[in-house]
Amino acid sequence: MLAFIISRILQALPVMAVVALISFAMFAYVGDPVAIMLGQDFTEQQRQALVASLGLDQPFFVQFAKFIWNALQGEFGLSYRLSRPVAELIQERAPATLELAFCAALVSLSIGVPMGVYTGLYRNSWLSRFFLTFSLIGVSLPTFLIGILLILVFSVWLGWLPSFGRGDTVQIGWWSTGLLTVSGLKALVLPSVTLGMFQLTLIMRLVRAEMLEVLRTDYIKFARARGLANRAINFGHALKNTLVPVITVAGLQLGGIIAFAIVTETVFQWPGMGLLFIQSVNSADIPVMAAYLMLIALVFVTINLVVDLLYYAVDPRLRVGGAKRGH
Repeated sequence: MLAFIISRILQALPVMAVVALISFAMFAYVGDPVAIMLGQDFTEQQRQALVASLGLDQPFFVQFAKFIWNALQGEFGLSYRLSRPVAELIQERAPATLELAFCAALVSLSIGVPMGVYTGLYRNSWLSRFFLTFSLIGVSLPTFLIGILLILVFSVWLGWLPSFGRGDTVQIGWWSTGLLTVSGLKALVLPSVTLGMFQLTLIMRLVRAEMLEVLRTDYIKFARARGLANRAINFGHALKNTLVPVITVAGLQLGGIIAFAIVTETVFQWPGMGLLFIQSVNSADIPVMAAYLMLIALVFVTINLVVDLLYYAVDPRLRVGGAKRGH
């Protein structure tokens, strides 16, 4: 197991290096951060002094090497727009994005898996057909439109939930959380549902398809012939064997939730990393943009490693195969 983890980490290193190179190269030629920082009225001397202080007068690969070296130490330079350390900005915004992503994943899994199991077991019922129709709507509608519709209904018409912001937060060390306040929990509802809607419908349809396939296999028929109860067959045998593909998709979708929270955070003005990235794009804030993409790549690499480890916990065939190769 340790050798497997080490091998995956070694495979992830060149991936992270390529992502860092692409992101830094892509953003290095976007806009003019010096003009944005100085405004409209500046002298050539002021411009040259700022270019030198930011290191923008050095060759590209020298700038990239310094960026990588600082990133390994947890430093991503100064934000051109805010003149603050990028690591400090990410540390401030990360709790909001991670809490939103966690709640969206919780919504998609806690609702999507039971709906998928039900539609797989009772595929001809009217409720299953309603769930399938609902899933088509969830897959078809874009995220920003879902968010706007939810704001219109629950904020404008009914006035039950806030339409923007994070609500009141509590500071626990460097982590700020809205999970401990009523207004913070209310503020989480609409963006969590918006962000998790696509993943919810995707997981529901995946679980349904896997359940239908597993229920047709020979070992399920043999279990029925032995006289096992439907509950034991459906949840002890069928559902367990659908978990491997579900874990794969759910893991990748969790990374996607974090990476693509940009749209949801923009619609709800959620003070997370996605909104910070959008604001940085508008002002050509290269250090923030490059650091954000590197962080997202790290999230995907970490999630892939966790998913691979969960395979061993869920599928005993992998453990048996690994033991045989070890001998």
